[in-house]
Amino acid sequence: MMGLGATALALSKTGLGATAAKPLRGLFPIGFTPFTPDDKIDLDGLGAQVKFCNRGSVHGLMWPQNASGWNTMSEKERLDGAEAILSAGKGGKSAIVIGVQGSDLDTVTRYARHAEKLGADAIVSLPPAGVSDEKEILAYYQKVGNITSLPFFAQAVGNISVDLLVEMFKTIPSFRYVKDETGNPLERVAELRERTGDQLKVFSGGGAATMILEMERGFSGACPYVDLADVFASAFDLWHEGKKREAFDMFGRIQAFASITPVSSVDIMIARGVFKPGTKLRTAAPAGGGRGDGAGGASGARQRGIHLSIEEIRKELDAYLKPYLKA
Repeated sequence: MMGLGATALALSKTGLGATAAKPLRGLFPIGFTPFTPDDKIDLDGLGAQVKFCNRGSVHGLMWPQNASGWNTMSEKERLDGAEAILSAGKGGKSAIVIGVQGSDLDTVTRYARHAEKLGADAIVSLPPAGVSDEKEILAYYQKVGNITSLPFFAQAVGNISVDLLVEMFKTIPSFRYVKDETGNPLERVAELRERTGDQLKVFSGGGAATMILEMERGFSGACPYVDLADVFASAFDLWHEGKKREAFDMFGRIQAFASITPVSSVDIMIARGVFKPGTKLRTAAPAGGGRGDGAGGASGARQRGIHLSIEEIRKELDAYLKPYLKA
């Protein structure tokens, strides 16, 4: 009889393990967490965000991760938020990936089982905060990957090595996706693909600021912000349809718009009618030692201290991006 490690390795080699009902490939923006002016989580706003992604043919959504302010929320806020998101996503084409990291494994287990019960397509977890020993990180991820039958994303931050990710791939049958934010992912992706037989699918963080180069190097997806996710998704789809020049031009429109107003701004969500006027975000330092989901999302406009009103943003959207906005 094979031991647990041998069984997991055999599963990884045959491609068995957790499978998702919806494709886990493409643009998976990190969802914002909207709060009302009196600091109550806006569950309707969370649901509207999912419907926005479905209307815009966005491939998926991850929530709550660093850019969502996961570590500013209570357990009840996170459970209620996940329920609102998964309820709004029912019947839609956008895959929903729920973040399950927490202060201890019991908490992680509650989040993961709740996500599975409510119909999530996958789960994602940062490594435990403050832990740098790779044996401890491996043991943690092996436990998380066995909590549910869902496909499992690891968010690689800090000093998580290629060797560790390959070992995770070999010993965790549900682990087939990594959101890589360690070091320079553009330099690591070739080795990760080669050493896992191209079965470990690599997603980028960093606000998808280098998406064209990422696609050239074989990334399976990217995680920008939500506000222009439909335009990002169009660029991704064009590229994979073989229309690489058109994809380049579509991505260039995002970069040009970022010179006007930050593409990491909740104000764009308000201007596009997804969030209510007055919506606020809570902010927190990225957990796990990483750059954070949205690193690289700064724009020339932000660097120069320019702030546009909601009405000004609407005018800029209408002037430059209206033909390309699907949602």
